[in-house]
Amino acid sequence: MGRITTKRSVLKVTVGGSTHRRPDTLAVEEPLEIRVAGTPLAVTMRTPGHDVELAAGFLVSEAVIGVGGEFQSAIHCGGPGTGGVENTYNVLDVSLAPGVALPAPELARSFYTTSSCGVCGKASIDAVETVSRYDVSADAIVVDAADIAQYPDRLREQQDVFDKTGGLHAAALFDIATGELLVLREDVGRHNAVDKVVGWALLNDRLPLRGTVLQVSGRASFELVQKAVMAGIPVLSAVSAPSSLAAELAEKSGLTLIGFVRGQTMNVYSHPHRVRVESTAPTAALVSEGAGDDQSQ
Repeated sequence: MGRITTKRSVLKVTVGGSTHRRPDTLAVEEPLEIRVAGTPLAVTMRTPGHDVELAAGFLVSEAVIGVGGEFQSAIHCGGPGTGGVENTYNVLDVSLAPGVALPAPELARSFYTTSSCGVCGKASIDAVETVSRYDVSADAIVVDAADIAQYPDRLREQQDVFDKTGGLHAAALFDIATGELLVLREDVGRHNAVDKVVGWALLNDRLPLRGTVLQVSGRASFELVQKAVMAGIPVLSAVSAPSSLAAELAEKSGLTLIGFVRGQTMNVYSHPHRVRVESTAPTAALVSEGAGDDQSQ
């Protein structure tokens, strides 16, 4: 699409030294309006690219669809203010398969999502605790802690656009049995990156994603846990902190939530039975709550 990055002139400043102008590469952020059968459903700020996957994953997280056969097609159409003549590639109209129910009127409220916080303006926590078709608590998969420790570096190695801009989040899906990196997507919004991964799985008829780990480059929010549960992913791993609500939802849903995966250490916040630790060292006594944890974002 050619709009993933853009160039901008910046003033490079060195404290106590010189200043000079230079070009800088930025990650593009543009709105995407998602429509279903011509009816606006949501607007999200995203990095252009893999828009169909993004829309498909979003519809999975909102419980509109749950298997690949329920997604029929999608087409970019003219944007707002263009009269439908000029295609801005910022409006995507999704067609569902025959017989699949359209989103309920109360869902089609054109809610707004941002790249920083995800969906904003939902009425209550109950409204976003969408019931999943898939029971992640029944997934008996076990993953080695040593493998989890490698996932952030493997994700980072594949972040092509991040290398150019330094401004994108990433989400990657790993197969626990083989260790294979199945798919990686980047976006200015961490929730969008996850939607693109889930959308890839839906379009390739791979839902539910049993036996996989979702690795994300930032923190683990409530919404990311919800998206993992809706896709049937049993393990969510993050390089930074989860929120309290994310940990509560993970515990309630049967998802293993791991945070602060850095070097050879990590914190397991829920359902630790899925994490295999091979060690002869005794378990250390519990010190003050949160002691030693890096709280950076």
